[in-house]
Amino acid sequence: MDSYNPQAIEQKWQQRWREANLFRAGNDRDKPKCYVLEFFPYPSGDGISVGHCRNYIPCDTLARLMHMRGYNVLHPMGWDAFGLPAENEAINKGSHPKHTVPKYVENYKRQLSLLGASYDWEREVNSSQPDYYKWTQWWFLLLYKRGLAYRSNAPVNWCPHCKTVLANEEVEGGKCWRCGNWVEKRDLPQWFFKITAYAESLIQDLDEVDWPEGIKLMQRNWIGRSEGVEFDMAIQGHPDQTMRVFTTRIDTVFGVTFAVLAPEHPMVDAIVHPDQRDAVNAYRQAAQRLDEATRLNAERERSGVFTGAYVVHPVNQQPVPIYVADYVLMGYGTGAIMAVPGHDERDFDFAQKHGIEIREVISPTGTPSDQPLEAAYTEDGIMVNSGDYSGLPNREGMQRLGEWFESQGIGERKVNYRLRDWLISRQRYWGAPIPIIHCAACGEVPVPEDQLPVVLPDVDNYQPSGTGESPLAAIPEFVNTTCPQCGGVAKRETDTMGGFACSSWYFFRFCDPHNDQQAFNPEIADYWMPVDYYVGGAEHAVMHLLYARFWTKVAYDEGITKVKEPFQRLRNQGMVLALTPYRPPKEDEILRQGEEGILVRREEQSKYNPKELMWVWEKMSKSRYNVITPDEMVELYGADSLRLYESFVAPFDVAVQWDDQGMKGMHRFANRLWRFFNEFQPHFDPQWRNHLAQSSDLSRAERDLRRRTHATVKKLSEDIPDFKFNTAVAALMEWFNHLSDFGIQSEGSARAALSEAAEYYILAIAPFTPHLSDELWERYGFEGFTYSHSYPAYDPQVAAAEEVEIVIQINGKLRDRISAPAGISQAEMEQLALSSERVISSLAGVTPKKVIVVPGKLVNIVV
Repeated sequence: MDSYNPQAIEQKWQQRWREANLFRAGNDRDKPKCYVLEFFPYPSGDGISVGHCRNYIPCDTLARLMHMRGYNVLHPMGWDAFGLPAENEAINKGSHPKHTVPKYVENYKRQLSLLGASYDWEREVNSSQPDYYKWTQWWFLLLYKRGLAYRSNAPVNWCPHCKTVLANEEVEGGKCWRCGNWVEKRDLPQWFFKITAYAESLIQDLDEVDWPEGIKLMQRNWIGRSEGVEFDMAIQGHPDQTMRVFTTRIDTVFGVTFAVLAPEHPMVDAIVHPDQRDAVNAYRQAAQRLDEATRLNAERERSGVFTGAYVVHPVNQQPVPIYVADYVLMGYGTGAIMAVPGHDERDFDFAQKHGIEIREVISPTGTPSDQPLEAAYTEDGIMVNSGDYSGLPNREGMQRLGEWFESQGIGERKVNYRLRDWLISRQRYWGAPIPIIHCAACGEVPVPEDQLPVVLPDVDNYQPSGTGESPLAAIPEFVNTTCPQCGGVAKRETDTMGGFACSSWYFFRFCDPHNDQQAFNPEIADYWMPVDYYVGGAEHAVMHLLYARFWTKVAYDEGITKVKEPFQRLRNQGMVLALTPYRPPKEDEILRQGEEGILVRREEQSKYNPKELMWVWEKMSKSRYNVITPDEMVELYGADSLRLYESFVAPFDVAVQWDDQGMKGMHRFANRLWRFFNEFQPHFDPQWRNHLAQSSDLSRAERDLRRRTHATVKKLSEDIPDFKFNTAVAALMEWFNHLSDFGIQSEGSARAALSEAAEYYILAIAPFTPHLSDELWERYGFEGFTYSHSYPAYDPQVAAAEEVEIVIQINGKLRDRISAPAGISQAEMEQLALSSERVISSLAGVTPKKVIVVPGKLVNIVV
């Protein structure tokens, strides 16, 4: 018998799969469909790591299983190649994205093929190619036509390092999500998509999808729906000015002791007292450096500054001081609040710091406290110190006060959302040009669809200008054009779209990737959509996933798709951590914040005794010098061993610590499979079905092997679609141990039962180890590929256990385990337990008070 050589076997079968175009997805509507899709990857120069494989390998396993179960499977792959990451990478390499992107794409394809991934490469798309971004521009025009794309002057997040505008979602902790530098605020004309028009449906339709509850909660919180009252307060000394506020707690209006404006509020300049102007301006400038998450952090000290102005309380007409504070956001509600420190934690903290009165107007008992409040009371209760409304339950008072404000014509009940419109403009080169022309006579004019794509000009100097304009603005032959409406001199829009535009519809394009007349054929897309399994990292919860849902809803309203939600199931893989080495710092070395040592490059690690270094588990990253590539693992152990390890190491959504010993263990298991199935091959009975059908009296061991075979196939058929890959591999290992203990040289019905198990096993493990399975399948005399064969069908009667193990407890403590026939009645279980010698001895003559029976599992005797 030849030894197991995974590298040779894998190269052989990958070549055959390519020649057969095995994974090509057709549009056979007679079959049920299954659309499996990983998040649109950005092809970086680093290639993929074994951390990325936590996504790609399980998805491939699922796709293979579903195809074997008779589904028409669509499992495509493409490249999110436009945008900041690709351009910054090219700048860092001193190259051009038109050169780096194709190079990186080919490396990604090579690595994914190395894993044995079953992608339909005929459907490959690349968002930086004109045949793709032509249709991204078409989507822009669709949004524009529907009033969902507009240009407006706005304070925006500006990254001075990337030299472009960022969406709110792309600012993390006040810093750029991509480069980590501090973000500034600038006023610039920008393009926005009106995602706020879909805020309500984006919340409501989350109930229709099978997504992790944590992701749903993140989206609901980001959208931030709240019901309340919006009303005007007059500004003392400014008869032409009113301050409009939104509150969800109008029942606390009698507790207002100050008001707050967001630092960005345009009213600040008009009302600030001259004596306070310098302090207010300094505070506003400092607030510009903070992102929303920092400003809303509940643990952060509440800062602010008095404007010197007052509003008039709408109910009691008393003057109320106005402050500027960064915990109020311009984009939520009106950018102004009535502050009720007695019943809002943020207002309470602010009032304590600034010495502002704290007034109780809601009491849990209905009686005002005679002591100062020690904390804000935020629960329901009875209204107190609230004029004619005192004594009312606050929810009733909320309703009556809402009616009163509307009757007085100073307010209205309404719903607000924290969600802001999506800023799509980027002042960068490497992106899809926005298809708008600016004409002095006609204004904004959309580029006619028959003139798409607006092609990105091929230039050598593409670096950001740093002026706030796109590099495209410096290319006269691109900018200067004629107006499609009047034929006069006009200029093209020079901003490009952010990369999230490209990834907001690629799942539609995969359905019909070669269509040069439409973004996609609705009839074809209606067959494949929605995506059945969408898999990727949880970090995209409030960016890509929200944007893709928005575009799909627009497409639904346009009548070009029948689905309101693009992704029926969403699953997030766990992170892979690797040991990262640090050394003690030398005297002249300065540590980075939060680190206890100096990071050691991989090529330098051999210079140190491992005991001299500090080893920390961290996410795999090129910057941490801890990346392990699939290339390394495949060279050492083979792709199938890597596929098994990535599937088995932990539950799919749990972070794991990379362990070379685990890889070695899986390689040993693959070797055991190889040896056993090659040794058994001469004894394999191809006619096992006929022989089992003719065997009326199987031995206990034969029946047990068959039960194990069918029960495991049943478990695999359930566990893999449920993303329980680790328990599926564990079941395969247990099954293998059982059949390998069976006598290889068995005859008669025993040989038939083992042959059944062997054939089923090769097919059952094929989604995990496709190369090894195809090699064994061929050696056993079968034709074709396991991928094209039906997955084993289990017989429920054969899979059912003949016996069950009954656990016997006394007062919850284990006293015995007894085997009993499957289907035993509760009365028989109780009698069996009470007749156990161990139970009789433990009871010592005491009469049980109660006997609790869990059918087929447990008897608990209570004494």
